[in-house]
Amino acid sequence: MTEIPAAVDFCAACAIRNRAICADLDTSEINLLNGLGRRRHLKAGEQLLWEGDEAVLVANVIEGVLKLSCGTADGKEQILGIVYPSDFLGRPFGETTPYGVEALTDAYVCVFQRADFDRFAREHPRLEHKLLERTLAELDRTRRWMLLLGRMNAEQKVATFLLEMAERLDAGGCAGPGKRGEQFTLPLSRQQIADVLGLTIETVSRQFTRFKADGLIDLPSRREVTILEHAALEDRAA
Repeated sequence: MTEIPAAVDFCAACAIRNRAICADLDTSEINLLNGLGRRRHLKAGEQLLWEGDEAVLVANVIEGVLKLSCGTADGKEQILGIVYPSDFLGRPFGETTPYGVEALTDAYVCVFQRADFDRFAREHPRLEHKLLERTLAELDRTRRWMLLLGRMNAEQKVATFLLEMAERLDAGGCAGPGKRGEQFTLPLSRQQIADVLGLTIETVSRQFTRFKADGLIDLPSRREVTILEHAALEDRAA
C-alpha cells in the first residue's frame, strides 16, 4: 500500500470530485478536508479494511473496483457488494467495521482517520447531509439486490449484473447506454460472480455462452465483455 503525503492537494485534481461525498463542499471546506485526508494506492488483492476490526478509517474510492465481504460460519467468504469510483467506504460514527474491503483491481482511495472525519462532518452540515443521501441510496441498492437474489431466475440475474457493471464502470463512455459496443473488463472471476448472484459457476458460464450465441454480448477474453445489444439485454433482465 502506497501513501501520498498530505501536502499534495489531490482534491483540486480529483477526477470524481463532482460525484464524491464531498461534492457539495465549498472551497474553504475542501481545503480543510484535504488537510485531513491521505491518498493511498492499493494493488489488486490488497486489503484496506478488515471485518470486525475497530473502525479506524473511512475512505472515498477515486479509481478502481473493490469488494465488500464477510466470513460465514463455515469459514467461507461471502461477497456483499462491489464498490466503484466515487463510492464511500467505512462506518462513520461507528465503533467496528462490519465488512472487509479488498481491492479487486489496482485502486486509489482517499483515506481519512474516522475520528477526524466524524468531527469534520459534525461541524459541516452539508457533508452530514451528503452522508445521509449516500446511506439512503445504499439502502435502495440493497433492497434491489435482495429482489435480484430472491426473485430473479439465472438469466435475469446475469443480465442485470452485466448491465449494472457496464453502468458503474461507465463502459458506454460518451456514447451512453443503448449504443453498440459497451466494453469493460470484469473485476470478478466467474466463481466470484456466481457467489455474488447465488448461482453456480457452471450456470454463470452457460448464461454468458447463451448471451454470446444470441448476439447480445461478445467475449473477447474470459474477463472482457462487450455489450452489443443493450436493449435486448435489458429485456432479458426483465
